[in-house]
Amino acid sequence: MNSNFSNFQSAIEDFRNARQRASIQEVIARVTGRSNQLLSYDDVAKKLRLQSRTERGIQNIPLHAIVGSVGRYTDFTRTFLPLQDSDRERWARVKAAMNNSLGLPPIEVYKVGEVYFVLDGNHRVSIARQEGMKTIEAHVVEFKTDVNLTPETNLDDLIIKSEYIAFLEKTGLAAARPNVDMSVTVPGQYEKLMEQIDICCYIIENEGQKQAALQDAAGAWYDNIYIPLAEAIRDRELLQWFPKRTITDLYIWISENRAALEKELGWELQSDVAATDLILKRSVASESGSWRKARTVARYTDHLFEDILIPLSGHEESWDALYQGILIAKRENARVHGLHIAKT
Repeated sequence: MNSNFSNFQSAIEDFRNARQRASIQEVIARVTGRSNQLLSYDDVAKKLRLQSRTERGIQNIPLHAIVGSVGRYTDFTRTFLPLQDSDRERWARVKAAMNNSLGLPPIEVYKVGEVYFVLDGNHRVSIARQEGMKTIEAHVVEFKTDVNLTPETNLDDLIIKSEYIAFLEKTGLAAARPNVDMSVTVPGQYEKLMEQIDICCYIIENEGQKQAALQDAAGAWYDNIYIPLAEAIRDRELLQWFPKRTITDLYIWISENRAALEKELGWELQSDVAATDLILKRSVASESGSWRKARTVARYTDHLFEDILIPLSGHEESWDALYQGILIAKRENARVHGLHIAKT
């Protein structure tokens, strides 16, 4: 009895140490900007459209290849350090049981590519990792995927790639526009583009009084809405201000923030998207010469940014932002507005 109590108290102390290391990892993650979170199996399964599953039985699997959890991905760091103080008692009991000669049953995991997601046994994985173990016994169910996942793979990039493929297949743009390049750097962006295409589909139906095919609407959107703004971004070399981003990243950002700025500031900003709405209607009516001419004129006469708002805090970073804003304003012949809120 005394031995069991001693083991439990020792496990409690080990939990405290693990929580401290988890806190340090959290701080480092915020400073470096690198995610320290476990991956959500449900999210990955949805993004990669996992379906076919195969029982693989009991195996010894590498602990470093366990990168996520089915239900408790917010309770541990990427290295399975505990994040919840409320887990202390359970974590300690599991560790005491693992040190018992009888041990515990295998954990249960889903395998996707070469990585694993814990279905049952998150605490056992956490303790095994802290004990320096290399492998753990697990009951494995494998889900088939055409994406090559490894512990070293940047899963966000693969999820983005999967979303891009689905977007191109749904819209037919890969076949209709063979040289299309609409890559993004953040997951979930293609849903926003689909919303714009749906609006174009609605406009075409209203103009033509007939049901429009999604692929036709996607082509009209790409030619008459996406391309003019994308060309403006390229011609004005705006990507130099947004390192490691793509033209489509910036297109989405401008599309989203123009409406938000108009609502917040109370004045209408120049809108390439709004201008091309008229062009779209002309193209629907088959006035090809008119809309192409209008697109060319709009491209070289409209300002991408008519008004630029710079928040001024008095710190060095805000003056750097003001300087960059002035450079862009000179290039775009735009107006610069400063906003400073003083404490009273």
